[in-house]
Amino acid sequence: MPKFLIKRWHGKHQLAAIAGLLLLSIAFIPYEWLLALAGFLLTIAVAVYTFIAERSFRKELYQHLGNLSYRVKKSGGSIIHELPFGIILYNEEHAIEWHNPYIADIMERESLVGMQLAELFPTMQQVKEQEGTMEAAIGSHMYQLIFKPKERILYVRNITELWQLGHKYEDEKLSLGVVMIDNLEEVTQGLDDQQRSSLLSKVTAAITEWAGKYEIYLKRLTSDRFMLITDQKTLRVLEQSRFVILDEVRELTADGRIAVTLSIGFAAGADHIIELGSWAHRSLDIALGRGGDQAAVKVGKRQTFYGGKSNAVEKRTRVRARVVAHALRDLIRESHNVIIMGHKIPDMDAVGAAIGVLKAAQLFGKEAYIMIEGVNPSIEKMMEMIREDEKLSQRFITPEQALALTVPQTLAVVVDTHKASLLKEPKLITGTERIVVIDHHRRGEEFINQAMLIYMEPYASSTCELVTELLQYIHDRISLDVREATCLLAGITVDTKSFSLRTGARTFEAASFLRRNGADTMLIQRMLQENLAGYVSKAEIIKHAELYYDHIAIAVVEPGRRNSQLLIAQSADALLNMQGILASFVIGERQDGLIAVSARSLGHMNVQVVMERMGGGGHLTNAAVQLEGTVEDTAEKLKAILAQIESEEGLFE
Repeated sequence: MPKFLIKRWHGKHQLAAIAGLLLLSIAFIPYEWLLALAGFLLTIAVAVYTFIAERSFRKELYQHLGNLSYRVKKSGGSIIHELPFGIILYNEEHAIEWHNPYIADIMERESLVGMQLAELFPTMQQVKEQEGTMEAAIGSHMYQLIFKPKERILYVRNITELWQLGHKYEDEKLSLGVVMIDNLEEVTQGLDDQQRSSLLSKVTAAITEWAGKYEIYLKRLTSDRFMLITDQKTLRVLEQSRFVILDEVRELTADGRIAVTLSIGFAAGADHIIELGSWAHRSLDIALGRGGDQAAVKVGKRQTFYGGKSNAVEKRTRVRARVVAHALRDLIRESHNVIIMGHKIPDMDAVGAAIGVLKAAQLFGKEAYIMIEGVNPSIEKMMEMIREDEKLSQRFITPEQALALTVPQTLAVVVDTHKASLLKEPKLITGTERIVVIDHHRRGEEFINQAMLIYMEPYASSTCELVTELLQYIHDRISLDVREATCLLAGITVDTKSFSLRTGARTFEAASFLRRNGADTMLIQRMLQENLAGYVSKAEIIKHAELYYDHIAIAVVEPGRRNSQLLIAQSADALLNMQGILASFVIGERQDGLIAVSARSLGHMNVQVVMERMGGGGHLTNAAVQLEGTVEDTAEKLKAILAQIESEEGLFE
């Protein structure tokens, strides 16, 4: 206990003694005045002593407090100057007014007074107006900035070790991958056992060498499938290399009849190992669904694609078509009714495929309807032909009618798309658990995952081709009338540009089947005829085309001039017919105010990748996107993406 507090304690007892002596003196006055006088004098003596002691106590107290204040003031200034973090005071203009020596030391300058905070920390876009934190790198160190806007104080704390530890933790997180030879059956068809073994050994050696180079654990699961185990740091390196193994294997086997291609699914960032494995296999499914010869990487919520430079290889057997047809037949039989729908603004492929599925449902006596709203000008002549058939036209209903007919036992069949966002009425697929997806587009990140049956084949020319094959297996005695067969053949004709693009042997086989069932090619020709005004408008668009990278034509329609989606797409097709043009892009404003971009290529460039980076999608040779904004901004965005792809991996195969 401090000395002055001890004195304070004694002083209290002395006052009590004085009071006691005084009372005792008063009590003795009537009896013994000498004793009373002695007590009174003693009381005075004690009082004088107490007064002197109190004065001495106060003097010592004030002296102690003075010394303590001096020490606190002196140590306070020393502490602020020696704090292991920085303090910055700034004014309303965010200019530095004062800082402690810590800030000067890390900036290696004597004074930073007068500098702007944004100048001191370049990564700071603007000063936070609310309390919060952000990170900034200074030299080789990482600092945390803590804002106190009310007091206009900024604290700077060195978090380099914590930041490095966090990054090390992220780098060492587990990543799983699956590699698959996606066209092994097609490549080895016709080869003897020795040739097959030699080819597989060559591909396996390339994959093993690639895995060893990046220190990846490789385990062979089957003859055409491998498992990969690594960490997220290595996965980032693989992404930076853009999975060069895809090109190496393709080039290694390019001298064969068909080059071997790989599909890779990678995943990282999941909370549980089981979830991580599920992500890896789902990524592989997406890569295969997009046509193979590419890598799909899922890290948390991010899904990225690499490769995809070659066309999907046509499957040479119809086993899967037969299996899917039988599964679809069983679903139709077990359903209460069937609702068929395509994408928004349907084209001939969507309508033709829907009519094919309608026919399949009717073969088994089920009530089936096609949901459609609004007619795309490109299918107006097709719809006129359909309206001539009263029974067929009655099967077309609005989204409101479709919702009213949907029950839990309804079979919802989605054709020519696999994205719920592209449906006119997405509520239809939430009203039933019985969903079928039939599509020929390369699979994107968005997908109708709750589908019971999925038939996606990117090698196919069109959805009409897939549906035509299904019809041949779904019933023993299939018979189409002229309009049904013509609509299916029209879908194939449009998507293949009159059998000039994306056609395989099975495309012609499907067309032959439809022709035997009465498909009218002259009627299709009349459907595809364009008027003189449209031809002139198309020529006006083509007139604005400019060349980029020697082989890419980009045509930007004049601002304010609106055209139909069909005219913009036809203009892109027409540009592709020009000599030396390997890819074409047409940018124009649609009649609804959106900016449309139609992309086409001859297969030397993957326009799907370009459109996906702009928010759209499609095929390697045929893709599109619709955006808000202006044609000028969209053109600049397109050119920037082309420049980025050119610098990363090159535009042409």
